[in-house]
Amino acid sequence: MSLSRRHLLQSASALGAMGLVGCSSETTVKTSASDAALSTAAGDKSAQSILDNAKDFMLNAYPETSSSMGIDKGDYAALRAKLSDRSPAGQAAIAKQTRELSAKLAAIDTEALSPELALDVEVVGAVFDRSADGFDFPYGDMALLNLNWSYRPSPYVVAQNTGAFIEIPSFLDSSHSISEKNDGAAEDYLSRMSAFAGQLNGETDRIRRDGERGMILPDFLMEKTLGQLKTARAQPPESWSIVKSLTSRAASYGPFDADAIRIATDEIGPAMDRQIAALEALAPKATSEAGVRGRPDGEAYYSWALGAATTTDMSPDEVHQMGLDELAALHAEMDPILRSLGYTEGGAGERMTELAKDPRYQFSPGDKGRAEIMSFIEDTVADIRGRMPDAFETLVPGFLEVTRIDPSVEAGAPGAYGGAGSVDGTKPGHFWINLRSTDLHNKFDLADLTYHEAIPGHVWQGEYTFKQSLIRSMLAFNAYSEGWALYAQQIADELGVYADSPAGRLGYLQSLGFRACRLVVDTGLHAKGWTRQQANEWFVENNGSNPDAVRGEIDRYCAWPGQACGYKVGHTAINRLRDKAQKELGAKYDFRRFNDAVVLGGAVPMTVLGRIVDGYIARETAG
Repeated sequence: MSLSRRHLLQSASALGAMGLVGCSSETTVKTSASDAALSTAAGDKSAQSILDNAKDFMLNAYPETSSSMGIDKGDYAALRAKLSDRSPAGQAAIAKQTRELSAKLAAIDTEALSPELALDVEVVGAVFDRSADGFDFPYGDMALLNLNWSYRPSPYVVAQNTGAFIEIPSFLDSSHSISEKNDGAAEDYLSRMSAFAGQLNGETDRIRRDGERGMILPDFLMEKTLGQLKTARAQPPESWSIVKSLTSRAASYGPFDADAIRIATDEIGPAMDRQIAALEALAPKATSEAGVRGRPDGEAYYSWALGAATTTDMSPDEVHQMGLDELAALHAEMDPILRSLGYTEGGAGERMTELAKDPRYQFSPGDKGRAEIMSFIEDTVADIRGRMPDAFETLVPGFLEVTRIDPSVEAGAPGAYGGAGSVDGTKPGHFWINLRSTDLHNKFDLADLTYHEAIPGHVWQGEYTFKQSLIRSMLAFNAYSEGWALYAQQIADELGVYADSPAGRLGYLQSLGFRACRLVVDTGLHAKGWTRQQANEWFVENNGSNPDAVRGEIDRYCAWPGQACGYKVGHTAINRLRDKAQKELGAKYDFRRFNDAVVLGGAVPMTVLGRIVDGYIARETAG
């Protein structure tokens, strides 16, 4: 049995203290330390080999990752022309290898490894272990969890926010680089267009298979998904974003219009037709049941999904109650601010609804308002950039581009989302903003949304992961990344961005309340039998959120069970760890150094984050 270096050194000291015949204590310690070093080196080499196998598997199974990270060159250049295999056979092969690697990672004795490598093994092992459990469900859109380019686990192969038709056009536009010189990137893009058609066909086969098993979209999601697919299909191929992105970016060194339009017309279009037909065939069997509880193995699926999203073992009842408790605390904090603005009657949610009606906080309708929103975001980003040295000792560039979500899919998309750019720094992070209606956003909460999605939220935090080993940089745990994004909003508040804007601080607190409501509503839908209408009404009434935005949110929770719970669970965990650090360090506690510890440790499950913070506390105490 292999032993940890710490254990070997302790044993050597004990033997020396006993004064064994023929052996001095100094010799014993040196010999044992040498043996421990050799054992660690051998263990590291074996473990690193398994991690390298896992890394290669992840990149080859999900080639999109190499492009989103900007590493689709050199040894990984061939991946630039490929997409993941979404056919039944392709998914089965990925599931098989996931289980095999999960077993190999679990068998590694982390006590025999160097601390850095032991952490890598623990984090990657947690991903493969949880993913292997997810692949045991014989339906849905399962992918290896936590890859940084996409979060896709869903009981449905395709929905209004899940599937190749949603993900790939946006991915190719933002992540598939086409440079000024002819380096084959355009030809690789064309190959990926053909692979996109293959993905659509593979998903269609799985839609039919899952339909036979009774796993069918709720009727309201079926209607929305078919509407999006048909809207996209109805446009002439030459106007599709997937075609225009290539032809506009590669125009300087080759006419690729004809090839792109041919693939769109002959391959992608017919594949979309088949997917539409498969969903239409199932539509008469769809019901209005919003949650997964009544679907095949629904309770077990939700338990897994909740654990995957929060990286905890919290039960639905515990998550539900946590949401209620945190919402009540937030409302108590909002009440005096609302009163100071003259809003004294009704609950906090009701008063926030009234605040949103104030013309002072509304953007103009139409394109004028869209321009106002983009300008507002630009000013917000410029201001918060200047405050970052007050929150972090270790700074990153915060390379950012603000982009409108493609209008063809805005109807089913969230209000916004964001993520970091490429490891090599050539591609910016993105803050995608939904502008289907300017009513989705207002002037008292848009700054807070910017902090969440951009700086110091997803784009900012994601750049710290580039300091990790490649395999760690590929991972983005939902509870960690979304918990951080909420904590980023808190950082902005603590830096004084709302010092002269009580309405803006209300927007921030309402945003936290929004995430607390998610805990209640998500568990309500999937564990307690809530209807879609019940969830909508409860959310609007208790948080005063925009009803249009809430409808999109509720539909998202129906398609992605558990995912929305990671936000507030992760945020609360980070704050509990900060409270612990402040209590134990006292005068030695430093705001910037704590924030550094959380981001420099990389994306991890919440249990591992606790140990990272413990290490930070120990270092600060010793220092």
